[in-house]
Amino acid sequence: MSHSDAHSAISNTRSVDWELMKRKAKSIIVHGVVLALVAIMLLPLFYMVMMSFKTSTELAQDPLGLPDSLYWGNYMNALSSMGYVRSVLNSMGITISVIAVVVFAGAMAAYPLARLQNRISRLIVMVMALGLATPNFVTITPIYVIFRDIGLLDSYLGIVLAFAALKLPLAVFFYTSFIAAIPLELEEAARLDNCNNWQIFWHVIRPLLAPVTATLSLFVMIMVWNDFIYPLLLLTDKDKLTVMIAVYKFVGNTGIDPTKLFPAAVLGSLPLLIMFAVFQRKIMAGATAGAVK
Repeated sequence: MSHSDAHSAISNTRSVDWELMKRKAKSIIVHGVVLALVAIMLLPLFYMVMMSFKTSTELAQDPLGLPDSLYWGNYMNALSSMGYVRSVLNSMGITISVIAVVVFAGAMAAYPLARLQNRISRLIVMVMALGLATPNFVTITPIYVIFRDIGLLDSYLGIVLAFAALKLPLAVFFYTSFIAAIPLELEEAARLDNCNNWQIFWHVIRPLLAPVTATLSLFVMIMVWNDFIYPLLLLTDKDKLTVMIAVYKFVGNTGIDPTKLFPAAVLGSLPLLIMFAVFQRKIMAGATAGAVK
Protein backbone atom coordinates (compact mmCIF):
# COMPACT_ATOMS: atom_id res chain seq x y z
CA MET A 1 0.00 0.00 0.00
CA SER A 2 1.35 3.36 -1.04
CA HIS A 3 1.72 6.30 1.31
CA SER A 4 -1.18 8.14 -0.32
CA ASP A 5 -3.50 5.10 0.02
CA ALA A 6 -2.64 4.73 3.70
CA HIS A 7 -3.27 8.41 4.30
CA SER A 8 -6.64 8.15 2.51
CA ALA A 9 -7.62 5.09 4.59
CA ILE A 10 -6.74 6.90 7.82
CA SER A 11 -8.75 9.93 6.73
CA ASN A 12 -11.75 7.76 5.90
CA THR A 13 -11.52 6.01 9.26
CA ARG A 14 -11.38 9.33 11.09
CA SER A 15 -14.35 10.58 9.07
CA VAL A 16 -16.39 7.48 9.97
CA ASP A 17 -15.44 7.81 13.64
CA TRP A 18 -16.43 11.48 13.60
CA GLU A 19 -19.81 10.66 12.04
CA LEU A 20 -20.42 7.96 14.64
CA MET A 21 -19.56 10.40 17.43
CA LYS A 22 -21.92 13.00 15.98
CA ARG A 23 -24.76 10.47 15.73
CA LYS A 24 -24.12 9.26 19.28
CA ALA A 25 -24.08 12.82 20.62
CA LYS A 26 -27.28 13.63 18.71
CA SER A 27 -28.93 10.49 20.09
CA ILE A 28 -27.92 11.41 23.65
CA ILE A 29 -29.30 14.93 23.23
CA VAL A 30 -32.59 13.67 21.78
CA HIS A 31 -33.00 11.10 24.54
CA GLY A 32 -32.17 13.73 27.16
CA VAL A 33 -34.78 16.12 25.77
CA VAL A 34 -37.41 13.35 25.64
CA LEU A 35 -36.68 12.29 29.23
CA ALA A 36 -36.86 15.92 30.36
CA LEU A 37 -40.25 16.38 28.66
CA VAL A 38 -41.55 13.14 30.19
CA ALA A 39 -40.36 14.28 33.63
CA ILE A 40 -42.11 17.63 33.18
CA MET A 41 -45.36 15.90 32.17
CA LEU A 42 -45.18 13.44 35.06
CA LEU A 43 -44.32 16.10 37.64
CA PRO A 44 -47.97 17.12 38.30
CA LEU A 45 -48.92 13.45 38.70
CA PHE A 46 -46.05 12.90 41.12
CA TYR A 47 -47.04 16.00 43.07
CA MET A 48 -50.68 14.86 43.23
CA VAL A 49 -49.72 11.43 44.55
CA MET A 50 -47.28 12.80 47.13
CA MET A 51 -49.73 15.41 48.40
CA SER A 52 -52.39 12.73 48.85
CA PHE A 53 -50.24 11.17 51.61
CA LYS A 54 -49.80 14.39 53.61
CA THR A 55 -51.82 15.39 56.63
CA SER A 56 -53.61 18.72 56.81
CA THR A 57 -50.89 20.01 59.14
CA GLU A 58 -48.09 19.06 56.74
CA LEU A 59 -49.96 20.67 53.85
CA ALA A 60 -50.35 23.91 55.79
CA GLN A 61 -46.73 24.02 56.97
CA ASP A 62 -45.02 22.91 53.74
CA PRO A 63 -47.36 22.76 50.71
CA LEU A 64 -44.62 21.85 48.21
CA GLY A 65 -42.51 19.54 50.36
CA LEU A 66 -42.54 15.77 50.43
CA PRO A 67 -44.53 14.03 53.18
CA ASP A 68 -42.65 12.92 56.28
CA SER A 69 -44.45 9.57 56.10
CA LEU A 70 -47.16 7.92 54.02
CA TYR A 71 -50.41 8.82 55.74
CA TRP A 72 -53.15 6.47 54.50
CA GLY A 73 -55.93 8.12 56.47
CA ASN A 74 -56.87 10.36 53.54
CA TYR A 75 -57.48 7.33 51.34
CA MET A 76 -59.43 5.49 54.01
CA ASN A 77 -61.69 8.51 54.40
CA ALA A 78 -62.19 8.79 50.63
CA LEU A 79 -62.94 5.10 50.17
CA SER A 80 -65.48 5.05 52.98
CA SER A 81 -67.24 8.28 52.00
CA MET A 82 -67.45 8.35 48.20
CA GLY A 83 -68.75 4.85 47.38
CA TYR A 84 -65.61 4.26 45.35
CA VAL A 85 -65.96 0.61 44.33
CA ARG A 86 -69.56 1.06 43.20
CA SER A 87 -68.74 4.19 41.18
CA VAL A 88 -65.76 2.50 39.50
CA LEU A 89 -67.92 -0.47 38.50
CA ASN A 90 -70.53 1.94 37.13
CA SER A 91 -67.92 3.79 35.08
CA MET A 92 -66.43 0.55 33.77
CA GLY A 93 -69.82 -0.85 32.80
CA ILE A 94 -70.88 2.36 31.06
CA THR A 95 -67.54 2.75 29.27
CA ILE A 96 -67.43 -0.85 28.01
CA SER A 97 -71.06 -0.68 26.87
CA VAL A 98 -70.47 2.58 24.99
CA ILE A 99 -67.38 1.16 23.29
CA ALA A 100 -69.31 -1.94 22.19
CA VAL A 101 -72.21 0.10 20.75
CA VAL A 102 -69.96 2.66 19.06
CA VAL A 103 -67.67 0.05 17.51
CA PHE A 104 -70.50 -2.13 16.18
CA ALA A 105 -72.77 0.67 14.93
CA GLY A 106 -69.88 2.76 13.63
CA ALA A 107 -68.38 -0.08 11.61
CA MET A 108 -71.75 -1.06 10.10
CA ALA A 109 -72.51 2.57 9.17
CA ALA A 110 -69.03 3.19 7.75
CA TYR A 111 -68.95 0.10 5.51
CA PRO A 112 -71.59 1.21 2.95
CA LEU A 113 -70.43 4.83 3.17
CA ALA A 114 -66.88 3.78 2.28
CA ARG A 115 -67.98 1.56 -0.60
CA LEU A 116 -70.66 3.72 -2.27
CA GLN A 117 -68.28 6.57 -3.13
CA ASN A 118 -70.89 9.02 -4.40
CA ARG A 119 -71.92 12.53 -3.48
CA ILE A 120 -74.55 11.41 -1.00
CA SER A 121 -72.15 9.17 0.92
CA ARG A 122 -69.48 11.89 1.00
CA LEU A 123 -72.07 14.40 2.21
CA ILE A 124 -73.15 12.04 4.99
CA VAL A 125 -69.54 11.54 6.07
CA MET A 126 -69.00 15.31 6.14
CA VAL A 127 -72.16 15.82 8.21
CA MET A 128 -71.00 13.11 10.61
CA ALA A 129 -67.60 14.77 10.82
CA LEU A 130 -69.29 18.02 11.83
CA GLY A 131 -70.55 16.18 14.89
CA LEU A 132 -66.96 16.03 16.13
CA ALA A 133 -66.89 19.83 16.34
CA THR A 134 -70.14 20.12 18.29
CA PRO A 135 -69.52 20.97 21.98
CA ASN A 136 -71.21 18.84 24.60
CA PHE A 137 -73.03 21.77 26.17
CA VAL A 138 -74.88 22.33 22.88
CA THR A 139 -76.36 18.83 22.83
CA ILE A 140 -77.04 18.31 26.53
CA THR A 141 -80.31 20.29 26.62
CA PRO A 142 -82.12 18.48 23.74
CA ILE A 143 -80.86 15.11 24.98
CA TYR A 144 -82.06 15.87 28.49
CA VAL A 145 -85.52 16.91 27.25
CA ILE A 146 -85.87 13.87 24.97
CA PHE A 147 -84.75 11.44 27.66
CA ARG A 148 -87.09 13.06 30.18
CA ASP A 149 -90.05 12.59 27.83
CA ILE A 150 -89.26 8.93 27.04
CA GLY A 151 -88.27 7.98 30.59
CA LEU A 152 -84.54 7.38 30.14
CA LEU A 153 -83.32 9.81 32.79
CA ASP A 154 -81.36 8.27 35.67
CA SER A 155 -80.86 4.99 33.83
CA TYR A 156 -77.84 3.10 32.57
CA LEU A 157 -79.48 2.70 29.16
CA GLY A 158 -79.97 6.45 28.86
CA ILE A 159 -76.39 7.40 29.67
CA VAL A 160 -75.01 4.68 27.35
CA LEU A 161 -77.21 5.84 24.45
CA ALA A 162 -76.25 9.48 25.07
CA PHE A 163 -72.53 8.73 25.01
CA ALA A 164 -72.89 6.41 22.01
CA ALA A 165 -74.69 9.11 20.02
CA LEU A 166 -71.93 11.60 20.84
CA LYS A 167 -69.06 9.28 19.93
CA LEU A 168 -70.63 7.66 16.85
CA PRO A 169 -69.42 10.41 14.44
CA LEU A 170 -65.86 9.73 15.57
CA ALA A 171 -66.29 6.02 14.85
CA VAL A 172 -67.75 6.63 11.39
CA PHE A 173 -64.91 9.02 10.60
CA PHE A 174 -62.31 6.46 11.71
CA TYR A 175 -63.83 3.43 10.00
CA THR A 176 -64.76 5.08 6.70
CA SER A 177 -61.22 6.11 5.84
CA PHE A 178 -59.88 2.73 6.96
CA ILE A 179 -62.40 0.60 5.04
CA ALA A 180 -61.87 2.68 1.89
CA ALA A 181 -58.23 1.49 1.87
CA ILE A 182 -59.20 -2.21 1.98
CA PRO A 183 -58.87 -3.75 -1.52
CA LEU A 184 -62.15 -4.55 -3.28
CA GLU A 185 -60.66 -7.81 -4.52
CA LEU A 186 -61.23 -9.34 -1.07
CA GLU A 187 -64.95 -8.68 -1.32
CA GLU A 188 -65.13 -9.88 -4.91
CA ALA A 189 -63.48 -13.16 -3.89
CA ALA A 190 -66.03 -13.54 -1.10
CA ARG A 191 -68.90 -12.91 -3.53
CA LEU A 192 -67.59 -15.72 -5.71
CA ASP A 193 -68.09 -17.95 -2.68
CA ASN A 194 -71.77 -16.85 -2.56
CA CYS A 195 -71.35 -14.54 0.44
CA ASN A 196 -73.97 -11.83 0.91
CA ASN A 197 -73.23 -8.30 2.10
CA TRP A 198 -73.62 -9.18 5.79
CA GLN A 199 -71.34 -12.20 5.51
CA ILE A 200 -68.73 -10.13 3.67
CA PHE A 201 -68.82 -7.48 6.38
CA TRP A 202 -68.70 -9.92 9.28
CA HIS A 203 -66.19 -12.45 7.95
CA VAL A 204 -64.00 -10.31 5.69
CA ILE A 205 -64.15 -6.65 6.69
CA ARG A 206 -64.68 -6.92 10.43
CA PRO A 207 -61.48 -8.91 11.21
CA LEU A 208 -59.45 -6.31 9.32
CA LEU A 209 -60.81 -3.53 11.54
CA ALA A 210 -58.98 -4.71 14.65
CA PRO A 211 -56.17 -2.09 14.44
CA VAL A 212 -58.46 0.92 14.03
CA THR A 213 -60.86 -0.52 16.60
CA ALA A 214 -58.10 -0.58 19.22
CA THR A 215 -57.25 3.05 18.55
CA LEU A 216 -60.90 4.12 18.50
CA SER A 217 -61.61 2.25 21.74
CA LEU A 218 -58.79 4.14 23.46
CA PHE A 219 -60.22 7.52 22.43
CA VAL A 220 -63.76 6.56 23.45
CA MET A 221 -62.60 5.09 26.76
CA ILE A 222 -60.76 8.26 27.77
CA MET A 223 -63.59 10.58 26.71
CA VAL A 224 -66.37 8.59 28.40
CA TRP A 225 -64.44 7.92 31.60
CA ASN A 226 -63.47 11.57 32.06
CA ASP A 227 -66.81 13.06 31.02
CA PHE A 228 -68.44 15.11 33.76
CA ILE A 229 -71.42 16.99 32.31
CA TYR A 230 -73.60 14.13 31.06
CA PRO A 231 -73.38 11.86 34.13
CA LEU A 232 -73.96 14.88 36.37
CA LEU A 233 -77.21 15.85 34.61
CA LEU A 234 -78.55 12.47 33.49
CA LEU A 235 -77.84 10.43 36.65
CA THR A 236 -79.25 11.27 40.07
CA ASP A 237 -79.33 7.95 41.94
CA LYS A 238 -76.20 7.73 44.11
CA ASP A 239 -75.89 4.03 43.31
CA LYS A 240 -75.55 4.83 39.59
CA LEU A 241 -72.99 7.64 39.79
CA THR A 242 -69.77 7.40 37.80
CA VAL A 243 -66.42 7.78 39.50
CA MET A 244 -65.96 11.38 38.34
CA ILE A 245 -69.29 12.44 39.85
CA ALA A 246 -68.48 10.52 43.03
CA VAL A 247 -65.20 12.43 43.27
CA TYR A 248 -67.01 15.74 42.70
CA LYS A 249 -69.63 15.07 45.36
CA PHE A 250 -66.97 13.89 47.81
CA VAL A 251 -64.74 16.94 47.36
CA GLY A 252 -67.69 19.37 47.25
CA ASN A 253 -68.07 22.72 45.53
CA THR A 254 -68.14 25.10 48.49
CA GLY A 255 -64.48 24.80 49.44
CA ILE A 256 -61.40 22.78 48.55
CA ASP A 257 -59.92 20.48 51.17
CA PRO A 258 -56.54 19.15 49.90
CA THR A 259 -56.83 16.08 52.14
CA LYS A 260 -59.95 15.18 50.11
CA LEU A 261 -59.01 16.58 46.71
CA PHE A 262 -55.68 14.81 46.14
CA PRO A 263 -56.66 11.25 47.20
CA ALA A 264 -59.97 11.59 45.33
CA ALA A 265 -58.11 12.70 42.19
CA VAL A 266 -55.72 9.75 42.47
CA LEU A 267 -58.55 7.28 43.01
CA GLY A 268 -60.52 8.76 40.12
CA SER A 269 -57.72 8.38 37.59
CA LEU A 270 -56.22 5.13 38.92
CA PRO A 271 -58.62 2.66 37.18
CA LEU A 272 -58.10 4.37 33.82
CA LEU A 273 -54.32 4.19 34.22
CA ILE A 274 -54.55 0.51 35.13
CA MET A 275 -56.73 -0.28 32.11
CA PHE A 276 -54.36 1.61 29.84
CA ALA A 277 -51.35 -0.26 31.29
CA VAL A 278 -53.07 -3.63 30.83
CA PHE A 279 -54.11 -3.00 27.23
CA GLN A 280 -51.11 -0.85 26.28
CA ARG A 281 -49.53 -3.39 23.94
CA LYS A 282 -52.76 -4.07 22.07
CA ILE A 283 -53.53 -0.36 21.79
CA MET A 284 -50.06 0.53 20.48
CA ALA A 285 -50.04 -2.48 18.15
CA GLY A 286 -53.41 -1.40 16.81
CA ALA A 287 -52.29 2.18 16.28
CA THR A 288 -49.10 1.03 14.51
CA ALA A 289 -50.93 -1.46 12.32
CA GLY A 290 -53.49 1.18 11.44
CA ALA A 291 -50.73 3.55 10.35
CA VAL A 292 -49.14 0.85 8.18
CA LYS A 293 -52.50 -0.03 6.70
